[in-house]
Amino acid sequence: MKKVNFRKQLTALALAWVMLMLPMAAMAQRYTKVDMPKNKYKIADDVKIGNEYSAKVDSEFPILNDRESTNFVQDVGRRLVNAIPNEFQESAFDYRFKIVNASDINAFALPGGPMYVNRGMIEAAKNEGEMAGVMAHEISHVALRHGTAQATKQSSIGNQILGIGAILGGAILGGEAGAQLGAMFAQGYFLRYSRQYETQADILGARIMADAGYDPKDLANMFQTISSQSRGGSPPEWLSSHPDPNKRYQAINREASLLNVSPNPRKYTREFARVKERLQSMPKARTMAEIEKDTQSNSGSGNSGGSSSEMSRGTYSKNVPIPSSNTQTYQGGELFKVSIPSNWKQFPGQSDIWFAPQGAYGNQGITHGATIGLSKTQQRDLARATDEYVKAILQANTYLRQTANYSSFSLDGKAAYATQLSGRSPVTGQNEYALIYTTQLRNGDLMYIIGVAPQSESSRYNRAFNNMVRSLQINASY
Repeated sequence: MKKVNFRKQLTALALAWVMLMLPMAAMAQRYTKVDMPKNKYKIADDVKIGNEYSAKVDSEFPILNDRESTNFVQDVGRRLVNAIPNEFQESAFDYRFKIVNASDINAFALPGGPMYVNRGMIEAAKNEGEMAGVMAHEISHVALRHGTAQATKQSSIGNQILGIGAILGGAILGGEAGAQLGAMFAQGYFLRYSRQYETQADILGARIMADAGYDPKDLANMFQTISSQSRGGSPPEWLSSHPDPNKRYQAINREASLLNVSPNPRKYTREFARVKERLQSMPKARTMAEIEKDTQSNSGSGNSGGSSSEMSRGTYSKNVPIPSSNTQTYQGGELFKVSIPSNWKQFPGQSDIWFAPQGAYGNQGITHGATIGLSKTQQRDLARATDEYVKAILQANTYLRQTANYSSFSLDGKAAYATQLSGRSPVTGQNEYALIYTTQLRNGDLMYIIGVAPQSESSRYNRAFNNMVRSLQINASY
């Protein structure tokens, strides 16, 4: 029997272990570094914007209410979110996932976490990995805060970011002005980011996929799937502002070669096949263009009295008729009904309704009249929710000042608050005032009424605003 030199053997084993582990450690670190873009907005701004626009998407788009399909998408989403690198994790973000019943191959995510996957994208994907790749890309936009980062770069409109539903330029924002504000985050039902941000989302998305047990090459393959299933073999219009699909395909595959990808990644899963078959057995989904056309048609029918596009075509006049003493009833779906002056036209929006007389509306909104709407909030206390909403208005519109303290009262049996803002209107050149009334619904949404008029006509308009508030009836189930 030979004598064994244990010290020498242990040294050799240690060296072998180091040599064995070195490639694994190097492989785990050989990904392309992505830096968080410069951003002057707070995390709370992302959350607020995402909640505001998710409410609009939910009310405007046909959300597919199929439990099995939605649960599957949510499971994939959670798996990806759990794989977001620690440096990009944000506890305040609420990642949540819904399916839009539209045939377009698309998906989009809003700041703060709300994400929407088109049914057409799931049906077009060849396997779960391709679908997960698109979702990982969109999740990366949220994690990197690309929405507010892009607003930071676009300083000319950056000050509008907190002005959702606010008073802007001497008139309550509506019509085309409101649409332009919404375009920053929901134009054309998807987000248009810079090419730099798209590349960042591809890189981080590939890393998230690998860490979640998927093959990042499936994200690259999805671009070929999109091209092959689009008309004429060319990518859809929404990709025209993105980096070239072929270059993205090559870049993602290069990134995949740097990552530690599972030898048996999630790809052809039974769950995906079942959900895809389930969706394909349903009645054919409409395109987003068809859905948008139907929405515009519906908004101009019935008792609406007009649409936001009609509102933007109005002409401002110095001779605006006083509010009529006769009233008409407006029925706000199942949520509420209210009495308004009979000479006020009605302009329904996505989550609000505008009322104004002839000569008081145009492409900058209304100068005389009122609006009723809903605002998403994370606050469960009415006082805090109201203060948050009012501060957002003041921050977005520096010419306004709060000229009255909050006063509490009862609005159709619910606790409510009221306050007043004032400032010189750049539209009319007169001092105007805005009365803001708020209450909170059972689901936490803040319901508001805002009345706007020149200070010189306050006595006439105060009566109209007070009559509106007294006549408001909110469905008890809300």
